[in-house]
Amino acid sequence: MDFTIPQDLEDYYAELVAFIEAEIEPLVAKDDNIRFFDHRREHARTDWDKGGLPRHEWEDLLRQARKAADEAGHWRFSAPKKYGGKDGSNLWMAVIRDRFARRGLGLHNDLQNEHSIVGNFPFVAMFEHFGTEAQKQEFILGGFEGTRRVAFGLTEPDHGSDATHMETRAVRETRDGVDGWRIDGEKMWITGMHVATHCAMFARTDGEDGNARGITCFLVPNPTEGLEIEEWMWTFNMPTDHPRLSVTNVWVPDSAILGQEGRGLALAQSFVHQNRIRQAASSLGAAQFCVDESVKYARERKPFGEELAKNQAIQFPLVELATQCEMLRLLIYKTAWEMDNMPHEEIERTISDKVSMCNYWANRLVCQAADRAMQVHGGIGYSRHKPFEHIYRHHRRYRITEGAEEIQMRKVAAYLFGYLGPNRH
Repeated sequence: MDFTIPQDLEDYYAELVAFIEAEIEPLVAKDDNIRFFDHRREHARTDWDKGGLPRHEWEDLLRQARKAADEAGHWRFSAPKKYGGKDGSNLWMAVIRDRFARRGLGLHNDLQNEHSIVGNFPFVAMFEHFGTEAQKQEFILGGFEGTRRVAFGLTEPDHGSDATHMETRAVRETRDGVDGWRIDGEKMWITGMHVATHCAMFARTDGEDGNARGITCFLVPNPTEGLEIEEWMWTFNMPTDHPRLSVTNVWVPDSAILGQEGRGLALAQSFVHQNRIRQAASSLGAAQFCVDESVKYARERKPFGEELAKNQAIQFPLVELATQCEMLRLLIYKTAWEMDNMPHEEIERTISDKVSMCNYWANRLVCQAADRAMQVHGGIGYSRHKPFEHIYRHHRRYRITEGAEEIQMRKVAAYLFGYLGPNRH
């Protein structure tokens, strides 16, 4: 067994670091862009008078960084080569995301907006596997060109993890001689609707509540008649781009269906593994950052004339966190490597439990590490002059989103007890 990080990956990461230092850090230093990352960050990013949405200046800065990264050949790294990417593997993405987050807050990788100079594109995988050729051209290439952006419309006000009980309905209806569907219902936490050109909206088209079959995914244009943003939900970490919306008498043609009619939930599951393993790596890197900064501070701080680090009350909690980081890193890298060495459709049947282990534990670990970092740093750690409160508030969401940790633990249990997976009885 060889646990060495491939040299070509080390070389590419060195190239990324050089790019950050040459292009991204000067962009942060320009004008007063540092306001988006120092103690003013939440206010600078949030337009409080427009529903708490992200300020235009903040999102424009993110666009500038992505444009620079795309021109340098980094942003599309994980995408297929035929779309201008480099076929970046899950292992390489896990290592890069881990190390990026370990660098701390920055324009190179600000996950509050799912932003990174090495982008993550779950919708590319979705359209590649389930889209028609016309949809691939429109939404994959359009996504990279900035003319298309798709929001994910699964969750509802009364239904989150229990998606098979969704109340949004779509019924066949012909208008002006064109066959299509009328959609009625409500959705919630549909991230990015303020800039989305379309919402991948899931609705029941057949079957009974509780059945996985009978749910279809429709590409609903935004804006469109009958689609209303009811309110922007203010969150623990601001700004917000998560609305509660309604669809009333919204009509789309048959060509708006993504994937097969009635098989929408299979489509929704198609990219969660790729997304979850990369998000786990980011949480791991952020946890390691909190540990690293706490160790550094404990060596520098000298209350009563002695290094804070000499106290076992400081040492032991950080030892436990550091140990968990090391063990988790091995599991994340191993799982990402296994994902790269099996067909896409095989992941769900064989190692989906390992992906869930990585994700739920990493998200829990980063919250523990951020909390401990605040405690080690004392008053300054609790302030917004240190990044720990931001890390905690941001990553705390992932214990609920990306599949709540209870849902992911249930997946692990199903594999462990033989209800699902290779040991299914």
